[in-house]
Amino acid sequence: MSERIDGILNIDKPSGITSMDVVRRIKRASNQKRVGHGGTLDPFASGIVPICLGRATRMMEYLVDGTKEYHATVRLGVETDTYDVDGEVIEERDASEIEIDTIRQAIKPFVGMIEQVPPMFSALKKDGERLYNMARAGIEVEREPRSVHVIGIDVVDWSPPDLIIDVTCGRGFYMRSLAHDLGEVLGCGGHLRELTRTRNSAFHIDQALSLEEAETCFADGTWRDVLHSPDIAVRSMPAIVVDKGVAERVSNGRPLPGALKIPFDRPGEECRVYGGDGEFLALMTFDRSEGQWQPKKVFTT
Repeated sequence: MSERIDGILNIDKPSGITSMDVVRRIKRASNQKRVGHGGTLDPFASGIVPICLGRATRMMEYLVDGTKEYHATVRLGVETDTYDVDGEVIEERDASEIEIDTIRQAIKPFVGMIEQVPPMFSALKKDGERLYNMARAGIEVEREPRSVHVIGIDVVDWSPPDLIIDVTCGRGFYMRSLAHDLGEVLGCGGHLRELTRTRNSAFHIDQALSLEEAETCFADGTWRDVLHSPDIAVRSMPAIVVDKGVAERVSNGRPLPGALKIPFDRPGEECRVYGGDGEFLALMTFDRSEGQWQPKKVFTT
C-alpha cells in the first residue's frame, strides 16, 4: 500500500488538455485515490490548476472561492459561438479603427459587483441538462445573469485586432463572457483568443510546476519538496494555537471550550486551529445559537 499524501500541488496546466486530465495524470503518478482540483480551466487555456491530494481535497471549495488573476488576449472583430478560439465564427467586423480610450471606457462597467450572463457553452445546468450539451444540439436557452465580483481589469496592449488585458476577479466569472460582452459594447464583436490563469488564491504562476515536473517528483520521490500544506488555501483566515488538552478535544470533533475567549466571533466566521507543535488541526466556525466555535473540518483523523 502506498503512503498517503496530504497536500496541494501548484500546477501550470498546458493548453490542449482538461483540468480533469491533470487530475488523472497526478493520480497515476502519485498512486493516490483521493485527488481533485481547485478550479476548472477550459482546455484551450493554460495556467494554474491547484491539485489537491488526500485530506487536502477537503480544501477545494476554498480554492474555487478564492481570488483569480488572468492574462488574456481578446480578438475584437470576430464573434464565435463558444465565445472563444475553439468555436465556429459567427460574424466578422472591422475593429481596426477603435481607439484605446474607447476600449478603456467600455471596460469600466465590467468592474465591481456586476451581473454576468454565463455562456451557453458552459457546464452549468438548466432543467438538469448541461448547457454545453444543449448548445451542441443547436439549442439556446435563456440564462439567468449571476452576480460576480471583478476587482480590476487593466489594459496591457491594444494592437488591432488583439486586446491584451489582465483581470482580477472572484468565483464564477467567465472570461469568455467578458470577451463576448466587451465586443458587443464596442459594436464589433469579440472572442477569447488566449487565456492564462496567473493566480489562484495563494498560488502564483511564477512558482508553479509543469505537469511533467510534478510527475517526475513522484517518480524520484522528491514530491515532499513541492507539496504545499492543506492550510495554504486558507492562510488569510484568522488562526489560533491551542494547548494539548484542547487540541485533543478538537481532533475528536468537539467544540472549543466556552471559556476560551477568541477576539473574532461573528456568526458564521471561520478560523484555523493549530496545536502547540504547529500541526494544522481543524477549521472551526462560530455558531451563534450555541455561542461557541464548532468544528467544520477536522484534519487529524
